[in-house]
Amino acid sequence: MGSPGLQGPHWVGVLLSASLLTVWSPPAAAQLALHDSTLTTHRNFRNKPIISISHNGAIEHREKVEIICFTSDAQVTIHWIFERVSLVPHERMLLSSDNTMLTILVVHRQDAGNYQCETWSPLLVQRSDPIRLDVSYGPDSVDIELDSGVHSGEVIEVLEGSTVVLQAKTQSSPEPEYSWLLPNSFALTPSNSLLTIHNILREKEGMYRCFAFNKVTQLSSLRAVTIQVLDLLTKPHILSPSVNLVEHVSSVNLTCQTTHERAAVQWFLNGQPLLPSERLELSPDNTTLVIYGLRRTDTGPYECEVWHWGSRARSDPFRLTINYGPDQVNITRNGHHEEVVQEPLNSTLVLQCQAESKPGAEYLWTLEGSTWMSNGEQLRINALTWDNQGLYKCTASNQVTQLALSASVLVQVIGTQASLSTGVIVGIAFGILAVLALAAGLGYFLFRKFRR
Repeated sequence: MGSPGLQGPHWVGVLLSASLLTVWSPPAAAQLALHDSTLTTHRNFRNKPIISISHNGAIEHREKVEIICFTSDAQVTIHWIFERVSLVPHERMLLSSDNTMLTILVVHRQDAGNYQCETWSPLLVQRSDPIRLDVSYGPDSVDIELDSGVHSGEVIEVLEGSTVVLQAKTQSSPEPEYSWLLPNSFALTPSNSLLTIHNILREKEGMYRCFAFNKVTQLSSLRAVTIQVLDLLTKPHILSPSVNLVEHVSSVNLTCQTTHERAAVQWFLNGQPLLPSERLELSPDNTTLVIYGLRRTDTGPYECEVWHWGSRARSDPFRLTINYGPDQVNITRNGHHEEVVQEPLNSTLVLQCQAESKPGAEYLWTLEGSTWMSNGEQLRINALTWDNQGLYKCTASNQVTQLALSASVLVQVIGTQASLSTGVIVGIAFGILAVLALAAGLGYFLFRKFRR
């Protein structure tokens, strides 16, 4: 608050007094007395108030401070100024009845600053020179900040080989002294608020403590953080049991093998993040993927990725071999499926048997009503005869799944019967003659027998 100075009616009074002195001249003694009185009054109003303090430095919450305003002027009122604005006393402040003494009962840090007092009279406002109150406090709770890495509560994660800078911060006046207690050490290392660790390795991880001490308040504060050093991640591998997997029968466990204990694990299927489902289940730490009731479409590829905030690495794609079938056995001729195949006599018959199977099926051909058999996917008969007619069956079997399935086709031979050769005719004739001779001999024998 600035001094208002003399203005308005005050100046009118002064001018009027000056004019009266000019017009009326009292006796010399009276003039001398009047002159002395005017000088004394002027001198009194020119004296600035003086301010004093019981002690310039105080410790927060411990001390009381008294600030006194001295003035030689009478009939003035005293007002207090704090940091250039009118002071509004709070509950910890007391003012004497004449406002000449300001008492701060319990000093707080917000009481630190410049104090002044003002004397107000009808003619003049005078302000003292400022006097400063310094308040010592702290240190408050220490906070440790990190310039790189991830700060999660009391644990700091940093990347192996990086430079780590820890900075301690606290509220304190005066500035405290800092010391650091390093892992596996029992001696404080005097330092400043910054602690720099170059090329940090796993051997340097552990608990770091910062100790802040205020020499004036004799107070201290301690803060500890734990540093964890994260590796540069290497490629993981997917492990699967070395057993034959059969569709609809087997389940399988895939394990993401990694040497990095602190890395998180993420699975991918066909290049997309894998989401758990009714048949896909992840272990609590995501390292194992369980696939229930395998289907032939579950072959993959599967990948697992290990990661933390500073590094990530993904495995090579992994595919499952899932055995299935046989199913959908189909017999074709010239690429076409036929239930009845007709081929001319003496022609060549080629039949193909196919089935969906993993691994590939084994094929066995049989002819109904015959002991004839043939192995292989293809059946080939050169120069068809009448004996080649019949119902042919192809059986496809899978030695891994222990399943078998078959299909049949009817083969008919078409054409005319060939005429009998001469030798055949001669043979037949001799046969007939032999039968006739035998019959004649038998008749003669019976005739002689009955005549006797």
